[in-house]
Amino acid sequence: MTSSTARHDPPRRLVVQQSFPEPRPTTNPYIVMLRHALEAVPELEVRTWSWRRALLGRYDVLHVHWPEYQVQASTPLRTAARQVLFAALLAKLAVRRVPIVRTQHNVQPPSGLSRRQKVLLGWFERRTALRIALNDDTAAVVGANTVVVPHGHYRDWFAAYPRAELRPDTFGYFGLVRRYKNVEGLMTAFSALEGDVRLRIAGKPSSQELTTSLETRAAADPRIELSLAFLTDAELVQVATGCALVVLPYTHMHNSGSVLASLSLGTPVLVPATPTNAALAEEVGPGWVLQFEGDLAPADLRRALEQAQTVDRSTGPDLSRRGWEGTGSAHLDAYRVALGQAPATGRPQDVRHARPQEQVSARA
Repeated sequence: MTSSTARHDPPRRLVVQQSFPEPRPTTNPYIVMLRHALEAVPELEVRTWSWRRALLGRYDVLHVHWPEYQVQASTPLRTAARQVLFAALLAKLAVRRVPIVRTQHNVQPPSGLSRRQKVLLGWFERRTALRIALNDDTAAVVGANTVVVPHGHYRDWFAAYPRAELRPDTFGYFGLVRRYKNVEGLMTAFSALEGDVRLRIAGKPSSQELTTSLETRAAADPRIELSLAFLTDAELVQVATGCALVVLPYTHMHNSGSVLASLSLGTPVLVPATPTNAALAEEVGPGWVLQFEGDLAPADLRRALEQAQTVDRSTGPDLSRRGWEGTGSAHLDAYRVALGQAPATGRPQDVRHARPQEQVSARA
């Protein structure tokens, strides 16, 4: 056959095994939007998680988001079974030289891990070829072999839901209620704040003990409204758009989808002062990301509420760097880097593209 008539088959698609299963109504919206962005890339084949696919399937890259989920379960027996499967998976990846790519959602390991879990996750970390950070500060903390693909906004995700009538005297909190999110500290600071103001807290607590604590505090202040249940997207939109300011007083905060959800809905946020939040405040424009130092105080709430009432909600914050258009191709670049098929590329001012990070020490 001559060269003029030779057929050229299209290049094989890169097969990526994701660590998340088929999305459900309660799945983190970031995961759902990421899946859609990846499936829009012709060069990629995306496979959702099952132990059978992970252990028996053939794929080029394993992409993991929260590795601790693979080594824990609801009962001791199921936890032990998962740990055996996870060890078998890591052995398979080592034998077949399949690289692991990890999205670094958190920089600190989860608390309460057993010795066996720590050993398995340590093995996982050593086998990880490349990390994807959601912001520059995470990349600096994590260090070498890291690329940056910013966390996208939620504007399209929430676009179909009706907005609530704005209550300019109201603070809001939404999302899962966990100890480190310091909702009790928010309630304490708010109750010490004088004036005709209100606080609405909506989200499912992580324990009955925490539920009881929140209910006891709310009973002592009639200005506090509680909705202690899992929020649908429509309910989240009502909470976020109905308040003048969303307050997220976490004791430690690095990446927060709730911050971007609030901004996507055109509501300012009050958050702890961190390098990540300072960079986000500069990125989105004045008045949208407000920060406090140390323990949250009534004066912080008062000041932030006054500032939040001055922003132009008709235009909203600048989220132009948070579109999802380039997310899929940026992940494809990262997978190719992990496979050794391409060098890390991109310009410092364009973190949509994969680029290496210099090794630096972690910042507190």
